[in-house]
Amino acid sequence: MSIFPNPSPIPGPEQPTPPSPPGGAPPPPGPPQYSVPPPQYPAYYAPPPPAPSMGWKIPVLFGAVIALLGGCVYLYLQLDQVKKDLVKNTDATQARLDKLEESSSLTTRTNQKRVEELRDQLERARRQASLAAGQAKEEALKKVDETRAQLEAAQQQAQQAQKELKSDISAVREQTDTANSKISQVGSEVSAVKTDVASTKSQLEKTISDLKRATGDLDGHSVLIATNAKELAALRQLGERNYVEFTIHKAKKAQRVGDVAILLKNADPKKNRYTIELTADDKTSERKDRAINEPLQFMVSKAKQPYELVVNDVKKDTIAGYLSVPKVQNVRN
Repeated sequence: MSIFPNPSPIPGPEQPTPPSPPGGAPPPPGPPQYSVPPPQYPAYYAPPPPAPSMGWKIPVLFGAVIALLGGCVYLYLQLDQVKKDLVKNTDATQARLDKLEESSSLTTRTNQKRVEELRDQLERARRQASLAAGQAKEEALKKVDETRAQLEAAQQQAQQAQKELKSDISAVREQTDTANSKISQVGSEVSAVKTDVASTKSQLEKTISDLKRATGDLDGHSVLIATNAKELAALRQLGERNYVEFTIHKAKKAQRVGDVAILLKNADPKKNRYTIELTADDKTSERKDRAINEPLQFMVSKAKQPYELVVNDVKKDTIAGYLSVPKVQNVRN
C-alpha cells in the first residue's frame, strides 16, 4: 500500500517497434494490443500539526516593543543633545578660530609694519651714511654762503638805514614846521580861550552880582539864592556848596532829595505859595505857606552850616527848586 494518492503504473518491458514500410506506405495492420488497467488504491492524507500555545509570548512581545520604543526615545533625546552640543562646540570653535584669525591678522600687520619701519630706518641710515662723507664740505660751503649773505644783508641794512635817516630828517623837518605852525595856531587859540575865559569870568561876575540875597529863617544872615538855571550855574562856579535840583509832585509818600525827604502837601500857583513836610535826621517838620525864592534853612547832625532849600517854581501839585548843601560835612559837637 502506497502513501501517494495516484501511484504511477509500473512500466512493463518495452515492445519493439516494427519497422516502417518503404516508400511511405502505411504500415500494415498488426494484431490488436491490449493494456492492463492500473490497480486502484485508496487516498491517504497526513493529519494537521497541533496549534502552538501563545499565552506567555504576547506579554513578552509587548514588553520588548515598549522597551524598543523607550530605547528609541532615549536615543532620539541623546542624539538631539549631541546635536546641540555639537552646534555649541562648532560655534565656540568658529569664534575661537575668528579670534585666532583676527589676532593672527593683527600680528601679521604689526610685524609687517615693524618690518617696514625697520626697512625705512635702514634706508635712512644708508642715506645718512652716504651723506656723512660730504657733510663737512657742504657745511663749509654753507658757512661761506651764510657769511656772504650776512655781509650783503649788513650792506643793505646800512644803505636802508641811511635812506631811513634821510627820510627821518626830512620828516623831522616837516614835523618841526608843522609844530611851529601848530604852536602859532595854539597861541592864537590860547589867546581866544583867554578872551573867552575873561568874557566868561566877567559874565560870571556879572551874574553873581545880579544874584539876589535873601535873609535866612534860621540865623538871620543874608544868603545868595538862584532864581533860574543860569544863576544856579553861577552859584556852582563859586564852589562853596553843593546843589541838588529837584521836582516834587504831590503824593502820599515823601520824595528823597539828597539826604532829606520832602512831602508836598499843597501848591498854589496863583499865589506862588506851597506847604511841605521836611524830614531830616528822622525828624519831620511842616513848612507851611512858603513863598517861592524864599530860603528854608535847617540843620542836620553831620554839618556845621545849615542846609538851604529854595523853591523857584510852583505849579499845580508840583514844585521845583534846589537844595543847597555845605561841602564841609563834620559831626557837630
